[in-house]
Amino acid sequence: MTTEPRTLRASEWDVWYDKLMSAFAVTKSPEERELDRSLTEPERSIGVWDGDEPVGTAGLLSFRMAVPGGAVVPTAGVTMVSVAATHRRRGVLRSMMRRQLEDLRASGREPLVGLTASEPEIYGRFGYGLAARALWADIDTGRVALELPRELAADAARLRLRQVDEAAVVRDACEAVYARRVPERPGMLERGPGWERKPLLDAERLRGGASPLRAVLALRDGEPVGFARYAVRPGWSARGSAEAEVVLRDLEALDPAAHAALWQFLWGIDLTTVLRVSARPLDDPWQYLVSDVRRCGASWRDGLFLRPVEVGAALAARSYARPVDVVIEVEDDFCPWNTGRWRLSGDDKGAVCAPTREPADLSLSVRELGAAYLGGTSLAALERAGLVREARPGSGALREAATAFLSDVEPWLPHTF
Repeated sequence: MTTEPRTLRASEWDVWYDKLMSAFAVTKSPEERELDRSLTEPERSIGVWDGDEPVGTAGLLSFRMAVPGGAVVPTAGVTMVSVAATHRRRGVLRSMMRRQLEDLRASGREPLVGLTASEPEIYGRFGYGLAARALWADIDTGRVALELPRELAADAARLRLRQVDEAAVVRDACEAVYARRVPERPGMLERGPGWERKPLLDAERLRGGASPLRAVLALRDGEPVGFARYAVRPGWSARGSAEAEVVLRDLEALDPAAHAALWQFLWGIDLTTVLRVSARPLDDPWQYLVSDVRRCGASWRDGLFLRPVEVGAALAARSYARPVDVVIEVEDDFCPWNTGRWRLSGDDKGAVCAPTREPADLSLSVRELGAAYLGGTSLAALERAGLVREARPGSGALREAATAFLSDVEPWLPHTF
């Protein structure tokens, strides 16, 4: 065999996809499979083949992602990555990762590329840094109260809630709210054609015994200003008391009142005692309104891993929280065209970034640059970990850059890909 990847032919999709499913030991429903087929971009998908058998799979997806400052930037998404168990440790994955990045650079379409990881330890060596985390919680709603300030409670009470047993019925209303939210939070993805179906996937194997997917809309003067999609998993104690769970799939709202009204609704569904929250923003507002945070079982997990394809274009694509003018020395062993010194000058209106021969103020690897890019990971924290170096300690360059890079909201990836 050769480890040289080649572009997927449309006629090979089924065998290529079956190998991917085998690697993950998953059998998807016909609905899931059909959606995956429709979202695959064959011309951006590759495989490594041993004769007629695919032994490595990987794909790229074309997204637009919000970055600090509100711009929505073309970003590639790495997806469907697998290596057959029979062909591990032969350079298959490395060859596919290199081919993807070289293709991205040649196309010039996207300055950024991101992924979600089944095994996070894999991707750091290819320059991907953890740029966005996600919040998970199992909230004991029988013992934890949601305590709203008086004015917020009054505003929430003025909204009308509309409950729908089939979430797909209000898909367009939900997508309109979601689209308005995208520029407000780094890491959020515009949903192109077909991607509006992703949050509505409701195959039996995904429910875990819960009900079909439901929805509730928050309406102000008849217009949707928020939504939640959820399911209910029934349960009863040995003594016959109800112990059902609310399983939240996603929630978006345009203002604090809509947020509050939707969380109140989820908190108060009859016969339920637990609200299961998964893959939410780290700064989700409900955390600041609960009576007992310990009984919420909150924890975080990795979300989006990100790396620049082209350092200069990536740093110039976002804006910065305060004026910044620093020279950053970047090390990128996997994409050597990024290695070197880059002068970044910018503020909240925009930025420019170009190669320079000036002395470096800061030094870091491309992985740390990816981790800090969306503003959720502080360059100062990375410096304390020994991963960022200030050329002249005490010069103020680290503080200047660290403050400039930060976002006023936590970055968040709303769904996997």
